[in-house]
Amino acid sequence: MALKQVIEAYELLDSAYVDGYEVAGLLKKAGLEDVEVKRIAGAKGFTDFIKVRVPGSSGKVKGGSAPTLGIIGRLGGLGARPERIGFVSDGDGALAAVAAALKLGTMQKKGDILAGDVIIATHICPNAPTRPHDPVPFMDSPVDIAAMNRHEVDPAMDAILSIDTTKGNRVINHRGFAISPTVKEGYILRVSEDLLDLMQIATGRLPVVFPVTTQDITPYGNGLYHLNSILQPCVATAAPVVGVAITAEVPVPGCATGASHLVDIEAAVRFCIEVAKAFGQGKCRIYDEEEFERLKALYGPMDHLQTLGKS
Repeated sequence: MALKQVIEAYELLDSAYVDGYEVAGLLKKAGLEDVEVKRIAGAKGFTDFIKVRVPGSSGKVKGGSAPTLGIIGRLGGLGARPERIGFVSDGDGALAAVAAALKLGTMQKKGDILAGDVIIATHICPNAPTRPHDPVPFMDSPVDIAAMNRHEVDPAMDAILSIDTTKGNRVINHRGFAISPTVKEGYILRVSEDLLDLMQIATGRLPVVFPVTTQDITPYGNGLYHLNSILQPCVATAAPVVGVAITAEVPVPGCATGASHLVDIEAAVRFCIEVAKAFGQGKCRIYDEEEFERLKALYGPMDHLQTLGKS
């Protein structure tokens, strides 16, 4: 159970004054030592990128060979002040990432150390702008997606779970969380059976998978429609990426306040931690390596979809 950590993180992040250094302090208090914060300015303000490395018993940090899981909390901002007062729906990705880090720190203190390393990254911005989007407005960010990928996608990540609020649409009609098919180097692959197993165990319900289109796995800035930024890490890595979408039954604007359901976020955090446990032990396959190589042999590389394409 990670509800205590979700509530603790929410109380910290629901503030007009919170910054990455304050979040880092909370994480260090939980026993996490390898925490870095970088303040990055953009055309619309600044944000604080925060990255936490949680070493595993057999992870690369300690010279081991266990694979490293990346958990990225995707968002535009925690708040849309002064336009909106309070924590916005879009902030749930950062909330989940911070809560996951807190829970892993607590587990380590109590002697439960995962086999593989876990790298958790997100950014902290309580005063982000908004922008128009159909069917509901999106949150914008002080920095662009390329900057987010540079500071959140780490080369040491062997697989990535990208957590993002995904409520501003009419194609996911489920409250809770949903996962995407695995995306790797421009290919949308089959949904991981191991992830489906872990999801139904974590929720006690049938797993839910959200639809992904080719447009969604191309970079922002190409003029194409994107569901949201949940799969944008896939354009900056060769590692497999799976979206973990925090969802609703109806379209909810990313800039809406009072729209965060902590029990749903807790379920997503618990799922990510269970994936981290199994992945580090080599018991969770994010994709089928042999089938992926067969796809490339038959149809060639698709990594051109990781670029902005032809002008």
